[in-house]
Amino acid sequence: MNPTILTLCFLAFAVIMFVLEKIPLALTATILSVGLCLAGVLTPAEAFEGYVNSNVILCVGMFVVGQALFDTGMANKIGGLVTRFAKSERQLIIAIMLIVGLMSGFLSNTGTAAVLIPVVCGIADQSGYSRSRLLMPLVFAAALGGNLSIIGAPGNLMGVNALQELDLPTSFFMYAPVGLPMLLAGILYFAFIGYRFLPDHRDLTEGAGPQTDYSAVPRWKQLLSLAVLVVVVLAMIFEEQIGIPIQISACLGAILLVLTGVLTEKQALASIDLKVVFLFGGSLSLATALENTGAGTLVADTIVAALGENPNPLVILLVVFVVGCTLTNFMSNTATTALMLPIATSLAQSLGADPSSVVVATVIACSCAYATPIGMPANTMVLGLGGYKFRDYVKAGLPLILISFVLSMVLLPILHPFFP
Repeated sequence: MNPTILTLCFLAFAVIMFVLEKIPLALTATILSVGLCLAGVLTPAEAFEGYVNSNVILCVGMFVVGQALFDTGMANKIGGLVTRFAKSERQLIIAIMLIVGLMSGFLSNTGTAAVLIPVVCGIADQSGYSRSRLLMPLVFAAALGGNLSIIGAPGNLMGVNALQELDLPTSFFMYAPVGLPMLLAGILYFAFIGYRFLPDHRDLTEGAGPQTDYSAVPRWKQLLSLAVLVVVVLAMIFEEQIGIPIQISACLGAILLVLTGVLTEKQALASIDLKVVFLFGGSLSLATALENTGAGTLVADTIVAALGENPNPLVILLVVFVVGCTLTNFMSNTATTALMLPIATSLAQSLGADPSSVVVATVIACSCAYATPIGMPANTMVLGLGGYKFRDYVKAGLPLILISFVLSMVLLPILHPFFP
């Protein structure tokens, strides 16, 4: 069979499996790599080179660095700072979103939410506020904060990789010019409008579970975990000045944490999310096949043809954002990013436009999983604790998606011109 047709068949398989999740996402990604190799579309080297991609190594290193902050209780301590500044429910929402948003920019957004959910439940119970009024802003802030840096979410690194493959420049804060205004807009939205859409379910019976006691953790471990994270992030920001690749900085931080005993080898290995690694590697093999066989260009040309002759790049940007945002609310945001990026870059290239804008738009759109309880793991975590129903996510999350959409449509053409 024609390699282009075979690749499109694998793309269709990926879409169906990622949406239905009848088998684990990592297994689907692995099937893609193995299947493309067996079908002769890719060589073994091409099929599996994504698994040792430098951005996968960066992801692995940051899993370990971030886990140290969680395991030592330092993340919990930082989250507890909200009680010092909040004197009312709305102030509490603002404080929670600000701290969670900033933390998730440099740590796993799902991990940040998981650690702080019991903290916020405890604050709610002690203060008399409803948990359902606080938990939804928390998980939305974790998603918004993930757009502050390239390490905020696995999908961010996929966008970095897509631009690197095209020899286009990237930077540690490449998403921040759009992500930071989105985070601030999200906080303002909940402070002045969104809090009206938050449900008040005070008749909850499900508990958040006991908060972990970190009193036995030596203070030096907590401080060192924070210091290593700060140094690693600074090294990434000043990568060009110090001459150390960001992947090496992440690995050095992980090595230091194990050598000093902040984490044991077992804890470090357990912190590595292999699902993300396999999903990343498998999606890159599909992206390689789409490029090598011309299948990605074929899909892009079909979309462009449907939009009419010489479509405005803004229309392409709008289509990419709307499709990515819609899909991500019903399937894994990482999987959505993996599917959308090759097609988005092909769309931009078919118009002769700079792909940077559509790549950033794809990553941002695929993080806007606010309208359903299944769009992000963190959304699902608070479903029972907040007593939420599906419509609660729609009421509070849909306006936030619209705000993100408007900001992106305004900022992206300015920050990343289509024809620089």
